[in-house]
Amino acid sequence: MLEKRVLAAAEGLTVEDVLCTSRRSSWTAPEPTTSHSIVFVRRGCFRRRVDGVESFLDPVSIYFERPGQEQQIAHPTEGGDECTQIALNRTVIESVWGSDFLPPTGPIFTSAAADLAHRQLVSSLRSGDVLELAERVVRLLAVVRDGGTRIRQRGRATTAAARRRVVDDAREAIAGQPTIGLFELARVVAVSPHHLSRIFRAETGETISRYRNRARVRLVLERLADRERSLARLAGELGFADQAHLARVVRREVGSTPSALRSSLGI
Repeated sequence: MLEKRVLAAAEGLTVEDVLCTSRRSSWTAPEPTTSHSIVFVRRGCFRRRVDGVESFLDPVSIYFERPGQEQQIAHPTEGGDECTQIALNRTVIESVWGSDFLPPTGPIFTSAAADLAHRQLVSSLRSGDVLELAERVVRLLAVVRDGGTRIRQRGRATTAAARRRVVDDAREAIAGQPTIGLFELARVVAVSPHHLSRIFRAETGETISRYRNRARVRLVLERLADRERSLARLAGELGFADQAHLARVVRREVGSTPSALRSSLGI
């Protein structure tokens, strides 16, 4: 079941909360997209198919919609997902990205700074200040422009598709079990640890451990936004050695301590 709720709107843009409570499912029927949008995954994971090309989405990635596409969604795991969808008109897009901007056809990885700016935007919507909304959206788009990394697609089509499938399956496993280790992850995706490490870096541009930390920090931000008070409990659930380890990783990724992040998220 899909629920959409408008969080805020200003001239040229609308911010919506998109909550999907579907159980594990196969592909939905094709649905047309009607706007230029950028979609941030806040929680959960899913697969998206556009024009026959599949991609995997989780809180480390974002994707773009443009009018006239037909998309399908599948949920490989239980628990549903929650996203922030920012619909933009061409004036807003061109003010940040230029008149010749063409949205990427596939998802991109976002920096921790972009994800934090997105969550701060969602938190700030409580104020109802339309000017602040517009300013924050423009800043967020600039951060995405400067810090996004296109998810790579290289090699012969069949080989590249096979590699992408293995890497997407690994990302799905990390999303569902953020404490997973290399050897268990390799068993899940049915390749050797060495092969997995090599193709993961080739496809994503980073190591598995680095990617897992990025994914875990997104979970930390989501839990802090949900007013989680116990960092020790959070560290244990997400597989950090202790609270200090969690704080170090968060600071390295975002540049702020968990306590400072609480303040920036309005908590």
